[in-house]
Amino acid sequence: METIDLRSDTVTLPTPEMRAAMASAPLGDDVYGEDPTVNRLQEMAAWMVGKQAALFVPSGTMGNLAAILAHCGRGDEVILGNKAHTFLFEAGGISALGGVHSCQLPNQPDGTLALEHIRAAIRPDDPHDPVTRLIALENTHNRCGGVVLSLEYSREVGELARRHDLRLHLDGARLFNAAVALGMPASQLAEPFDSVTFCLSKGLSAPVGSLLCGSKAFIARALRLRKQLGGGMRQVGVLAAAGIVALESMVERLADDHTRARRLAQGLSGLPGVGLNLGAPQTNMVFCALQESVPQDAEQVAEKLAQRGVLVGVVGERSFRLVTHYGIEDADIERTLQSFGEVLH
Repeated sequence: METIDLRSDTVTLPTPEMRAAMASAPLGDDVYGEDPTVNRLQEMAAWMVGKQAALFVPSGTMGNLAAILAHCGRGDEVILGNKAHTFLFEAGGISALGGVHSCQLPNQPDGTLALEHIRAAIRPDDPHDPVTRLIALENTHNRCGGVVLSLEYSREVGELARRHDLRLHLDGARLFNAAVALGMPASQLAEPFDSVTFCLSKGLSAPVGSLLCGSKAFIARALRLRKQLGGGMRQVGVLAAAGIVALESMVERLADDHTRARRLAQGLSGLPGVGLNLGAPQTNMVFCALQESVPQDAEQVAEKLAQRGVLVGVVGERSFRLVTHYGIEDADIERTLQSFGEVLH
């Protein structure tokens, strides 16, 4: 029995085309800027998000860290959400390694930060206060259910940032999921932001890597920070080659993941004792919770599902996250629903 792994889209495996491209990629020393495959990937990434330049980094965490450190000095403050990936899941790197203070605002159910909350959080010119330098948003928003931030909202935050001479960063780990869901190019969604990260190793199915994008001057600063953080890599075109294939061939198929997530949500909502957020899912994430009528908790249900070959993410005492991705087929969705039904019966 094959395992159905819905814990995350990080479990995706590279496609055969990626493996072939990795084996035949022309290589050079990227620390010298001489790896042609990396250079091609960076040029492609910058073009796809509408920025001047891009930098290949090993992970989204490093990309976000380098971005925030490039925008902020020690003691400066970044405004972000209390459910932001950077705040919750990146080991406190901006504070531990950069001395950057964070102001955490409550994320709204739709993943946004209320504009009035952002305005109120911007510090006055007072020597008692840290200096507000940066606002950071996330699209799609992981812990808010894979929801999509609209272009209109991002533009409003961008205008607010400019009025206060602040910079705006986007953790766009799943930016292309947002773009596909909204039916617009990623470059349009990225337009209000001074810097953008996006991940290759989630729904785009490459084995490693993220891209940090921005102006040429910004990327020059980030390159130095990448070196300081240990991210200088040599013949890394063997990895960048998979990223090129991902950007060329894996973006449009994200719509299949969204369709399967909707089918999964529909099926789960029909099971007794399972509740879903109204209107979810918007992309490839399904968040659901066990109602009080179910005597088991999430860990117990997940263990029984695993015995049936279905892996799900437990994100609370009674709640789950299930993520569709390359490698999950229609039959896997039906088997997952059958397994849930058996466990909850």
